[in-house]
Amino acid sequence: MNRKQKLLLMKIASLFSVVRGYNIPIIILALYLSSIFILAPEKRALEVLLDFNLFIIVFASSLTIASGYIINNFYDSQKDLINRPQKSMLDRLVSQKTKLNVYFTLNFIVSLMALFVSWRVFIFFSAYIFFIWFYSHKIKKYPVIGNLTAAVLAVLPFFAVLLYFYTRIPFEDIDNYKTQLAVIFAHAAFLFLLLLVREMIKDLENLTGDLVNDYNTIPIVYGEIVSKQIITILTILTVFPVYVLIEISDVGLMNIYFYSCLIILIFFLLYLWKSTSKKQFLLLHNVLKFLIVSGVFCIVLINPAVLWHGKRMLLMI
Repeated sequence: MNRKQKLLLMKIASLFSVVRGYNIPIIILALYLSSIFILAPEKRALEVLLDFNLFIIVFASSLTIASGYIINNFYDSQKDLINRPQKSMLDRLVSQKTKLNVYFTLNFIVSLMALFVSWRVFIFFSAYIFFIWFYSHKIKKYPVIGNLTAAVLAVLPFFAVLLYFYTRIPFEDIDNYKTQLAVIFAHAAFLFLLLLVREMIKDLENLTGDLVNDYNTIPIVYGEIVSKQIITILTILTVFPVYVLIEISDVGLMNIYFYSCLIILIFFLLYLWKSTSKKQFLLLHNVLKFLIVSGVFCIVLINPAVLWHGKRMLLMI
């Protein structure tokens, strides 16, 4: 390749890094697996996969999250030079103007896709786009509310899919879905707590960059000890949704995942209180990322027969 082609390839890699393209397939997979096994288990898997309106919602969610990464990168460019110098140098191969152009283009596409489904979906995604921008621009600089907002924004796409399925159910039939809704909210609570803990670990990991750039995170305002105490409480709280999912509902073989999570989280807390350096907090951050990503793939353990049935159908074609 000549110099121009190499530069183009580097810019594509840079943009891929900015939108965190490696996360997008995981998000899409998580939304579809959640739809099949958790949000609408009474529907056939093929019916869910071929639902075009659901495809629009899932695709629009992934594009919105990608645009959220862009605007977050735009506002955090100075902080990332300290916290993530190598990634930041790669990200800077694409100009701030180009990032904003891609950001607005993605949001415009999302708006058109949302309008195709319904005006309610359009309002939801418009609000979602706005709050992601507002979080990146203002809210993330404040302790507690910044962490809570980040975790809420991460689970909102699942809420959008939940509304898509349950707004179709007649109001008088909602009582028949109480148990299923309890299971859904238990899953959501567990994911929310993991995401919230992850956000607080990131504050400890990025302490230097946040301090230099006047971010009022929990460890900066209240101290590292208080931050670790809150993380410990939140981690212990994960026991409650896990109890609901294992003892009260039926999650099939996925109970293996939840038991494994509890064991890993015990060691996570022990290591947390020994951690003092950025490298140690990065390891804790990666442990949480592993639990979240592995949880996506383990959703199929709720009812593996769905996969076996799908495999038989493919072999028959």
